[in-house]
Amino acid sequence: MHQTVVIDIVGLSSALLKHKDLFLTQWIEKRQLSKIKPVLPAVTCTAQSTYLTGKWPNQHGIVANGWYFKDECEIKLWRQSNHLVQAPKIWDMAKTLNPEFTCSNMFWWYNMYSNADFNVTPRPQYRADGQKKPDCYSKPEGLRDRLQKELGTFPLFNFWGPNTSIKSTKWIANASKLVHNWHEPTLQLIYLPHLDYVLQKHNDEVSILKDLKELDMVCKDLISFYESKGVKILLLSEYGINPVKGPFHINRLLRKHGYINVRTENGLELPDVGISDAFAMADHQVAHVYINNKSKLKDLKKLLEDCPEIDLVLDEQGKIEHHINHERSGDLIAVANKDFWFTYYYWLDDKKAPDFARMVDIHKKPGYDPVELFTDPKKKLMTARIIFKLLKKKLGFRTLLNVIPLNAQLVKGSHGAIAVDEAYYPVLVQDKQEPEAMPNSEFVNPTDICQLILNHIFK
Repeated sequence: MHQTVVIDIVGLSSALLKHKDLFLTQWIEKRQLSKIKPVLPAVTCTAQSTYLTGKWPNQHGIVANGWYFKDECEIKLWRQSNHLVQAPKIWDMAKTLNPEFTCSNMFWWYNMYSNADFNVTPRPQYRADGQKKPDCYSKPEGLRDRLQKELGTFPLFNFWGPNTSIKSTKWIANASKLVHNWHEPTLQLIYLPHLDYVLQKHNDEVSILKDLKELDMVCKDLISFYESKGVKILLLSEYGINPVKGPFHINRLLRKHGYINVRTENGLELPDVGISDAFAMADHQVAHVYINNKSKLKDLKKLLEDCPEIDLVLDEQGKIEHHINHERSGDLIAVANKDFWFTYYYWLDDKKAPDFARMVDIHKKPGYDPVELFTDPKKKLMTARIIFKLLKKKLGFRTLLNVIPLNAQLVKGSHGAIAVDEAYYPVLVQDKQEPEAMPNSEFVNPTDICQLILNHIFK
């Protein structure tokens, strides 16, 4: 077996490799770059599950970053149990080939309760007094404590939210090096998220280049480390992020046409999806539309197809053609025009928006919300406001960190659609000296990645 590391630089595409003075650009130019045909939807959980199983979403069941749990009548995103992935994973396959194989999963999703050997993933503490404390989860359990003793507490609030920075990506990179030194896994999977969030916030060259250079330094250090150890390196991404013109409020469309029911609590509106005729679970540029009243399907399909912001509306046949015909999928799947993305917003009056809409709360929102990357530009002295609210929480007072705006126009980049320019396709980078592991084309199917990694390990 050959020790191999797979470094997932989220958001990396050939569109970003025009800066010739970057270490990454120079390193990649000496190797073989292929473009990965994006899986539908081109989002984190689906792409990673496809790479790690070699199966399409209709087989592994990860149809988005979340879905409608029909037996509970609830939309849930960002679950963490690996048992949700309904196909054997690469570590399962590898262990059958050689029982001495070991795997370290550093922050790839569905990390918990898998058969991989050394796992680390974000897992905040939700305390009874309402405080949310940064932390992570590990297997074995003591790995978390050992890492945080060396590196400090995992910087959760730099991982997601308006305070997102290179700090969390550096922590993951440094933790990965420590895990390699301590355990020498056969395969190590590393997730570097920094570009993902930057490119959703900005589309101006100055901001992008600044953050790209920060990531470049982390990658230089990480790649140099593994090269010095003689470890084979595969570099890839899950999707590229293309600039967008604006949002499309798909649930507001459904609300205006009478499909969505809400209930009012304390003067604020909550979606009542269990009795709604139809509703959308919006996830970047893809929306799973679940229809409780099947007699409405034909009219609803026509309504969505007539929207210029929507590129595709997949019915049962369309889902089969795109390998996403699974019981977890919506009755219809809407795919945005590449210039737009879907919000989860369902209220028609911001005064009636739920309290969690103005907070970073990835588990309560019935859809993905990239506006969580921003603080409200209309509120002055935002840093002082946040410090005051955190102090109140620390003293035991109840307060809301309601600092997130309801302005979806702030978002500048998105992903999920597959009809995008090839410059925004995800990429795969391999050593040219590995001909037995090379694809035969400049394009690679996402389902080929699993076997490709196995080839690097066992050939």
